[in-house]
Amino acid sequence: MKSEWIATYEGSEIKVTNGWFTGEKLFVNNELQDEQLNFITPSQMTGTLTTKDGKQLNIKANISGFATTSCRLFIDNKKIELQQTK
Repeated sequence: MKSEWIATYEGSEIKVTNGWFTGEKLFVNNELQDEQLNFITPSQMTGTLTTKDGKQLNIKANISGFATTSCRLFIDNKKIELQQTK
């Protein structure tokens, strides 16, 4: 089973995916930023987003759950809403 969440922040697309065999992945503008292969413990992935004015913002994402999964995304320590697409 594959799950996918997407958010747009200041013109950049942030995507988090979760798959049984592929693990969890964090993408910014289709560039892989982090990946985890945790199947039992909740994952924590990190990355960076560069704004249009060149500022670097920290990204944190985590996925939890077993039968159903949920994802949380933080950019510059602020929670960002995600849209689950799969």
